[in-house]
Amino acid sequence: MKRLKSGASLLALGALAFAAPVAAQAQDQQPAPEKSKRLKAVTVTATKVEETAQDIPVAVQAVDGETLDDLNVGNFDDYLKQLPSVSSGGRGPGQNTVYIRGMAVQPITVLLSGAQGTVPNVAMYLDEQPITAPGRNLDVYATDLERIEVLPGPQGTLFGASSQAGTIRLITNKPVLDEFQAGMDAEYSITKDGEPSTGLEGYVNIPVIEDKLAFRAALYSVNLGGYIDNKPGTFTLDPSINPDSNATPDAVSYETANNNRLVEEDFNDSSYEGIRLGATYAINNDWTATAQYSRQKLEADGVFDYDPEVGDLAVNRFFEDSLDDEFEQGNLTIEGRIAMLDVVYTGSFLDRSIDQSVDYTGYNNSGAFIDYYTCTYASGNAAQAAFVTPGGRECLDPVKGAIIDQTQTRNTHEFRFSTPQDYRFRVTAGVFYDDFELETVDDFYYFANFDGTELGFAPNAPMADAVQIDPRTRPSSVAFFNDIRRTEEQVAFFGEATYDLIPDTLSATVGLRVYDIESDFEGSSNFANGIFATPDVALDDLDSGRDYDVSGGHTDEPLTTDGEVFRANLSWTPDADKLFYATYSEGFRPGGWNRGGGLPSNNPAFPTVSATYDTDDVKNYELGWKTLLLDGNLQFNGNVYFVEWTDMQVSRFDPENVSILTFIENAADSEIFGVEGDVAWAATDNLTLFGAFSYNDTELKSVDAQIAELAPVGSQLPLVPELQLTGRARYEWMVGEYDVYAQGGFQYAGKSYSSLIQEIREEQDSYITADAAVGFGKEQWRAELFVENLTDERTELFINEQDDIRRITTSRPRTIGLRLSYDY
Repeated sequence: MKRLKSGASLLALGALAFAAPVAAQAQDQQPAPEKSKRLKAVTVTATKVEETAQDIPVAVQAVDGETLDDLNVGNFDDYLKQLPSVSSGGRGPGQNTVYIRGMAVQPITVLLSGAQGTVPNVAMYLDEQPITAPGRNLDVYATDLERIEVLPGPQGTLFGASSQAGTIRLITNKPVLDEFQAGMDAEYSITKDGEPSTGLEGYVNIPVIEDKLAFRAALYSVNLGGYIDNKPGTFTLDPSINPDSNATPDAVSYETANNNRLVEEDFNDSSYEGIRLGATYAINNDWTATAQYSRQKLEADGVFDYDPEVGDLAVNRFFEDSLDDEFEQGNLTIEGRIAMLDVVYTGSFLDRSIDQSVDYTGYNNSGAFIDYYTCTYASGNAAQAAFVTPGGRECLDPVKGAIIDQTQTRNTHEFRFSTPQDYRFRVTAGVFYDDFELETVDDFYYFANFDGTELGFAPNAPMADAVQIDPRTRPSSVAFFNDIRRTEEQVAFFGEATYDLIPDTLSATVGLRVYDIESDFEGSSNFANGIFATPDVALDDLDSGRDYDVSGGHTDEPLTTDGEVFRANLSWTPDADKLFYATYSEGFRPGGWNRGGGLPSNNPAFPTVSATYDTDDVKNYELGWKTLLLDGNLQFNGNVYFVEWTDMQVSRFDPENVSILTFIENAADSEIFGVEGDVAWAATDNLTLFGAFSYNDTELKSVDAQIAELAPVGSQLPLVPELQLTGRARYEWMVGEYDVYAQGGFQYAGKSYSSLIQEIREEQDSYITADAAVGFGKEQWRAELFVENLTDERTELFINEQDDIRRITTSRPRTIGLRLSYDY
């Protein structure tokens, strides 16, 4: 069973899947003479059928549950730092986006991910269901997993849209029919200058009817201590910082806000609580049915990036930051045989609810209409007269915040069949249906107009003729809000066929996916009904928002995208321990609607934003190898790849030149040349060494942007170090009746860049981190003492201005802890 780890997150857990050979080999290095030295094979379903990872001509890194235990992996930082070919951009639990093989653009802010976020280009799967979502991949706590599979490179033929750069599959343990199993883990850790963390998890597997019916349950409760301080501070509107606010320089007074009520040390604590229940029923010798239900609640306070202008691991926040992210998922899988065919049906539902509160005070430094929402009026027409301030304009409380209420529902169904895998010609094919709906209600609170009288704002309701998700009238402190529904319905037919040109030696595979996607965008964005500070605008002339069924090129008809992606593979197996392959594969991400579509640009030099954006597409050329050497003691896998990425989807918020809404456009093309590999070596019966590397030469080849101001041609893509390295050593021995081990590892990442947008692009420093652990055990129990981030490194993982104040996401400071585990 997996031992508990602070900050566990399944989103990043997939990133460590490549390291299976390390722990697998370590398990085999007990000095007992009956154990083989050869690496343990891990069975995967990366090709939709069960095969061992070393035997398929696909770049797949897989790790089983026992290996996860030996590697002591848990939180997001631990997962990410172990896989050199993966990078990320994110700002805390439930707010991370993963990138594979250098294919990255910076993620859109979570404030707008529901209203205008693009779909990520790495697909996340929980068992058989995709759980990818704009800006918010589902963040599942890692407990009782059977295995993790990471598939780098386009996987569009079998896994569809969003598998453009790769796919991460999280496979849970299913009920076992003929064995009682139980176990539990406990952990306590302390973080330098932070709060302690605690966790408890357990599982039980109960056969109810021998070889016929079994139940399985897994439970967990984890509390992760904070390490970032919200320090006392003040904020005053400064017109010299935001010159676009063209009326505020004339103000006679500026109110100063303080954050005294929110000051707190170590305020970024978080917790995961959840349960998973499953039942497997053997219908007969050929057919089984498995049903599972999962439920999780993720809570987080504060922020997980810091402001170096305030101090080390410190920020000034003036509006409460909190996150409540809950989901429930159910799935049913029925599998069996019809004649010679293996047949699988799987259906899943997902309901997710997100309530988030975010400080938005930094918007005072970038919003072009801050004075309208923050300052009183000095002159006006008759309708404005009641709100004129004698003596001149007064700029009031500058505190601003957003409260986001988002729901996601997803229903997927897949039916597929496979011919026997020992046939010379074999086929896997099926049909897939996906119905995804996202509703977001984003209320932006501006405290300056709290009572709606000083600035003349009236209470707000969604536009009467628009589709309404939340029809309630907002309080007068809400100056702007989104009330939007996004839907995506997909039908796809897929298949792959393999023919052995020379049996057991040379094989060719072709794959195809044909898809049809309908995307819709409806609802409204609403502005408070207020009084402009100009005498020639009457109150009745004010536009209070946008109806996305009728304005700016939007219609009530869905956007239809159809097409196909192709894959071809040739593999050569000269002997049982060597496999070489060449692959051509394609991937895509669906296009969508631009919330800001049709709005005239503020600057005539910039064109009007298009109402829609198109798919971006990938072509991948790859040579790979999988080898076992030295009689199975040495494993060396790797690949060389070249990627052409065209019509890249890039998001931009530019209130100065374009509009006050975020937009997306197909802005550029790029190319990536990469090499990645991993080595596992059982150096002695007791010592196992592991190393991995990734080199990505990413280059912006052309810029077709009409609105987004990108870095120049030739620039490196963001959030992708050119070189990443990892190394690990594990030594195991016996002391009397006790199994004892010691292990240590390091991670290196070269410099990278924070953004593709030139204005906010900056270099992120390279870094080296290290971890170590010692442990011992006897029979069913064991204990481990560990230390993470041994040198207390301040890594620059993601420099961002998503809240309009520059902050840095970094690794958790040095953490020391104790784990105890028991398996029945």
